[in-house]
Amino acid sequence: MSINILMPALSPTMTEGKLARWLKTEGEEVKSGDVLAEIETDKATMEVEAVDEGYLAKIVVPDGTEGVAVNAVIGVLTAEKGEKVDAPAKAAPAPVAAAPAPAPAAAAAPVAPAVQQPAQEEHIFASPLAKRIAKQAGIDLARVKGSGPNGRIVKADLDGVKAEAPKPAAAPAPVAAPAPKPAAQPPAIFGAHTKVPNSSMRKVIAKRLLESKQSVPHFYLTVTIELDALLELRAKLNATAPKDGAGAFKLSVNDLIIKACAVALRRHPNVNASWTDEAILQYDDVDISIAVAIPDGLITPIICKADTLGLAAISNSMKDLGARAKAGKLKPEEYQGGGFSISNLGMFGISEFSAIINPPQACILAVGAGEKRAVVKNDQLAIATMMSATLSCDHRVVDGALGAEFLATLKMILEQPLGLLL
Repeated sequence: MSINILMPALSPTMTEGKLARWLKTEGEEVKSGDVLAEIETDKATMEVEAVDEGYLAKIVVPDGTEGVAVNAVIGVLTAEKGEKVDAPAKAAPAPVAAAPAPAPAAAAAPVAPAVQQPAQEEHIFASPLAKRIAKQAGIDLARVKGSGPNGRIVKADLDGVKAEAPKPAAAPAPVAAPAPKPAAQPPAIFGAHTKVPNSSMRKVIAKRLLESKQSVPHFYLTVTIELDALLELRAKLNATAPKDGAGAFKLSVNDLIIKACAVALRRHPNVNASWTDEAILQYDDVDISIAVAIPDGLITPIICKADTLGLAAISNSMKDLGARAKAGKLKPEEYQGGGFSISNLGMFGISEFSAIINPPQACILAVGAGEKRAVVKNDQLAIATMMSATLSCDHRVVDGALGAEFLATLKMILEQPLGLLL
């Protein structure tokens, strides 16, 4: 007896993946719970555990195969060692509803032809009863002379009138099908180049960001925030923090921004929301997605219930999620979801930028670098550490005034950061 091993769906949106490598060889014994293979999705590399026991008799999909559809047969398990497998059955594709074949015309069963009424029938002066009788009997009222008032055709005028044999309908003139539009051709490449195949993650990123820019009405709001008080608070907290042990932490500016956004989102729940055609969905929890760069692209691990966490907890969670994201070890529930995103390029020296919204979320905050700038304080020129932050908004959910109110709250929290300790 053989059992097909199928390509698993490791997330609700997964349709295909890459079989990175097998961890069992053909002929090797497999026990329930053993790790069979590593599957690479668009976001992470996941281990697939065996459900059944037996021997791996056949590897159908070899290591490194990309684009393996969910539920495709990737291997075959047998109950006995050395049991032969002739032809492993492949997973049947989802049934496609086929159009029913046209029934052959019945030669012996005559079909009553439809009776065509003249196009001018609706303008003929006849009683409703006479029109109904004429329609049922197939009588052309244009051939009937009315005896009623002002020549109106009445029921008595139809007595003895025979139905006119229907005329065959004229075949419609053939309509030329519109010429298909030529497929858009990629721009010609003339220079010397190296072809780098797109990874599964890069393909998904390209598809989703294109859909976002095409279907989500983006608009952008930018605010400038003074960071000196925040930097001073961060330095004091880090100086007094334990350097090792369970309570150790080291805060980054990004950790403080995450906490500030969480507090601002709790005060403005309309921003922590998503659009649907039936209703705007406002999230009960403040779950914030943080953009993290990895070799193949971008992933957004989530700080769940960030408004309820202390700064040390946010910092340590972010370090753990970031390290596992770069190693491709995040679980789907750790990067799928979230109601708001933060993308910080300040560490790369970027002063200001606009980010693309990550649907179904309604907003993403693009954070630039903190840098010394000339500012005016009390009518005097001064130097301060300033940061530009740009909020990308889905206009279906967040209007300009709401986005501005959120940024004003965020600016106030970051410029008066002692409230983050409460």
